[in-house]
Amino acid sequence: MHLGSFSNCKGNMNLGFPNSQFLHDFKACQLGNSGFLYEPRCTKVRSSCFGSLKPLNYSVFCEPRWSNQSVSCSKPLKTQNYSGKEVGFLKTVEKKKNLLSVRVKSVIGVSKVVEKDDVAEVKMMDSGGGGGGYDAIVIGSGIGGLVAATQLAVKGAKVLVLEKYVIPGGSSGFYERDGYTFDVGSSVMFGFSDKGNLNLITQALAAVGCKMEVIPDPTTVHFHLPNSLSVQVHRGYDDFISELTSKFPHEKEGILKFYNECWKIFNALNSLELKSLEEPIYLFGQFFKKPVECLTLAYYLPQNAGAIARNFIKDPEVLAFIDAECFIVSTVSALQTPMINASMVLCDRHYGGINYPVGGVGGIATSLTEGLVDYGSEILYRANVTSIIIDNGKAVGVRLSDGREFFAKTVISNATRWDTFGKLLKKQDLPKEEENFQKVYVKAPSFLSIHMGVKAEVLPPDTDCHHFVLEDDWKNLEEPYGSIFLSIPTILDPSLAPEGRHILHIFTTSSIEDWQGLSTKDYEAKKELVADKIISRLEKKLFPGLKSSIEFKEVGTPKTHRRFLARDSGTYGPMPRNVPKGLLGMPFNTTAINGLYCVGDSCFPGQGVIAVAFSGVMCAHRVAADVGLEKKSQVLDAGLLGLLGWLRSLA
Repeated sequence: MHLGSFSNCKGNMNLGFPNSQFLHDFKACQLGNSGFLYEPRCTKVRSSCFGSLKPLNYSVFCEPRWSNQSVSCSKPLKTQNYSGKEVGFLKTVEKKKNLLSVRVKSVIGVSKVVEKDDVAEVKMMDSGGGGGGYDAIVIGSGIGGLVAATQLAVKGAKVLVLEKYVIPGGSSGFYERDGYTFDVGSSVMFGFSDKGNLNLITQALAAVGCKMEVIPDPTTVHFHLPNSLSVQVHRGYDDFISELTSKFPHEKEGILKFYNECWKIFNALNSLELKSLEEPIYLFGQFFKKPVECLTLAYYLPQNAGAIARNFIKDPEVLAFIDAECFIVSTVSALQTPMINASMVLCDRHYGGINYPVGGVGGIATSLTEGLVDYGSEILYRANVTSIIIDNGKAVGVRLSDGREFFAKTVISNATRWDTFGKLLKKQDLPKEEENFQKVYVKAPSFLSIHMGVKAEVLPPDTDCHHFVLEDDWKNLEEPYGSIFLSIPTILDPSLAPEGRHILHIFTTSSIEDWQGLSTKDYEAKKELVADKIISRLEKKLFPGLKSSIEFKEVGTPKTHRRFLARDSGTYGPMPRNVPKGLLGMPFNTTAINGLYCVGDSCFPGQGVIAVAFSGVMCAHRVAADVGLEKKSQVLDAGLLGLLGWLRSLA
């Protein structure tokens, strides 16, 4: 269903149970602006809900069309026959001539957002103490924010998620064009396995009774590097090590020792129940259960991957390869990448493997959102938060661009710390610890992204799904447009594109400064020029005839990412100004402002899907303790938070 404008558009409403199929004409309902992510359109999702459901006499749930995403949710929906009462999540329904007008209390699909003036009405409730009827308000529906929200909802909290855009997911969202379903961000999905404790996406979905079908990726990434170095990172660890050491037999011992260090850290993490490191009852409990593992992580906390690699490896080309490995994780070299972050990714790709969700990455956020609503919480779209309301030094609510205000016991920001403390709060109120954070970390650059649909015959039959290209000089690794990351998700899931076509999603680093001060004409011309150069490089290195095979192309710049993802300068996240002391300087979820928490890639442990999911789990646990849903010790809290603050100051 096209969301730019509904013009005599028929929506097939399907709840997945009898008496739920209806057709309605939606007339002239303007919902979005054109541009990249530009007019997000939903496609079909197959949802199955287990448990007895009463047939509805009348249904107004319009099925989100999520492009063949297969989702199973085991928690039954709350439904009843409609007779002037609330049906499911809907508050009021009325038919006005040829327009179905729906006022929703909780929106779980973009296609439910029908009228601009009637979107997402939420009752304001007062529970005293300056808080509203919500235990938490979450600003933004990225993976970190949604994991935090759903984890809290499962614990019994009442949560309101406010999303500026018209679909959930942020960088893990999707959009559709001409029969193609494009992932907004990376298609490399960690945390989606069925074992261990680091399968955080699987766990987050299971917590709300959902499970997604996934397709195992046999190769995490295929590196194409200077000096004709080609390395495939196979799913099997032994296969990967065998290939890498065959290229550098003289460094076999050093390579094994470095990756063994990564496994030592990964195994320690994977053995622990992952909750908030700011909650002392949990932390001390884990220490007494797993003292060796906890001490292992404490030892590596202030260390970086590059320094450890240099303890074992001398060949500069092998070290450069490890730089490229870490660059994919953190957009910086191994010398600046915390060893714990590197280990999570470099090992989980073999332990749990990379698994692509059927129907696209956007299904993760969609499923979490549906689970959130099933547990009695709410999400509002086109809810642009412009400020956090502070009362007597405590965060008590938020104000939207349209003047609405919502209140809660706590506020969780899934925005970057630059957006949170530079825009949502007055800059003069910047806490000392945030000043320190910005001294240690700067905004990482953004990306130029190219989404293309191409004829399938241009790709060789054995083409891998993910590629990293750095052709000529290792020094260009961190330079703008120097390296290229390419995903071809249709290698795994052909349903994302029309028959006989493939999707190519191309990323390369770019800063917003490179795109400012241009007229509209010059801006568009520059997009085409830069994209053409990137495509030409891929044509020369990987796919001869690529240009002539292109049937669809859209280019997004850092300005695009800033606009649609609401990220300061379109940044990918924080990166250290200099060589950091591992993760020592990375803040956790609490902030210096009482009642305000942060979640996402600006928090420990940093960037990447598995990292932001971890951040969401930690944040939910800490908030749950603070609102009385988990055990809490005021004395131990004060001592631990003071200690963690002192440790961060050492960075």
